[in-house]
Amino acid sequence: MLINCVAYQHGRKLADITVDDISECLIKPDCFVWVALKDATPEELAVMKAEFGLHELAVEDANHGHQRPKVEEYDDELFVVMHLIEEREGRLETGEVHVFAGPNYILSVRNGSQHGFLGVRARCEREPKMLAQGSGYVLYALMDAVVDRYFPIIDRLETELEALEERIFTKGAARSNIRRLYRLKLKVTLLKHAVTPLMDATAKMHSGRVPEVCLRSRNYFRDVYDHLTRINTSLDGIRDTIATAIQVNLSMVTIDQTEVSKRLAAWAGIFAVATACAGIWGMNFSHMPELQWEYGYPMALGVIGGLSGLLYWQFRKARWL
Repeated sequence: MLINCVAYQHGRKLADITVDDISECLIKPDCFVWVALKDATPEELAVMKAEFGLHELAVEDANHGHQRPKVEEYDDELFVVMHLIEEREGRLETGEVHVFAGPNYILSVRNGSQHGFLGVRARCEREPKMLAQGSGYVLYALMDAVVDRYFPIIDRLETELEALEERIFTKGAARSNIRRLYRLKLKVTLLKHAVTPLMDATAKMHSGRVPEVCLRSRNYFRDVYDHLTRINTSLDGIRDTIATAIQVNLSMVTIDQTEVSKRLAAWAGIFAVATACAGIWGMNFSHMPELQWEYGYPMALGVIGGLSGLLYWQFRKARWL
C-alpha cells in the first residue's frame, strides 16, 4: 500500500506526486523523491523497480522478507534492512523495514509493523538545510528512528529484570522465577538479533570507504552507530545478569530440595531407632528377662520414646527439623 510519495528540491517539499510522475521528478536538478510503502505487494515493488531502476537482488530480498539486518551496496544504490521491534500484550513482535537509497530517491517498505514514519518525514521537512543533503540524510533519519525505538524496550526489560531480582529470595518462588527469566532471555535474544548485525553494517557507513549516498551524512551515521553500541552493551549486561539470576534461582531450588531431604532423613533416623528397638523386643525369644517383668513393656516403650526424643532434640539443634 502506498503511504505517500513526495518530491523535494533544495531541501524543500515540491509536492505530493503520483507514481507516474516519479520519473519526471528524478531528472530535475537537486531533486529527490521519497516514497513510503506499507506491506508492499510484488506488483507494487515491480513498479518501483521500474521507476527507480532498483537492483533485482535487493527487490527479491524485499519480496521474500525475513532478512537479517544488513546494509548492501549495489553500484550507487544502498539496500538497508532493519528490524522493527514492538511489544504487544507482553510479547515482542518483529517487523521489517527495507530501505532503498539512491542518489536522488529514497524508498522505504514497512512490513509487519503498525508504527509508521510520518514523524520522521515531518522532522526532516522542518529542517530543509539538512534535507538538502538528499537521500543520505533521509536514510539516517529512518535508521535513527528505528534505533531510538529500541531504547524504551531496553528500559522495560531492565525494569522487568529488577522486579525479578527482588523476588529471587522469596521462599517458594524460585521455579516461577526461572520460567520468567527464560522468557525475558528470549526477549533479549530477539532484540540482540536486531541490534548486533545492524551495528556491524552501520560501521561501514561512516568509516573506511563510505558509500557515495552516505558521504554528506557520514557523521550522522556515526551517531546511529554509537546508539547501537550503547544498546548492545546494555543487552550484554542484561543477558549476563539474567544468567546470574538463573544460577542463583537454581541454587535456591537445590537448597530447598536439600532442606526437604534433611527433614526426611531426620525423621527416617528417628523412626529407624524405634524400628530397631521394636525389632529386638519382637523376636519372641523365650529367655528374655523383661518378658516376665511386670514393667518390661512400659520400660521398652520408655526406651524407644527416650531415644527418639534425644534424636529429635539433636536434629532440632542441628536445624534439620
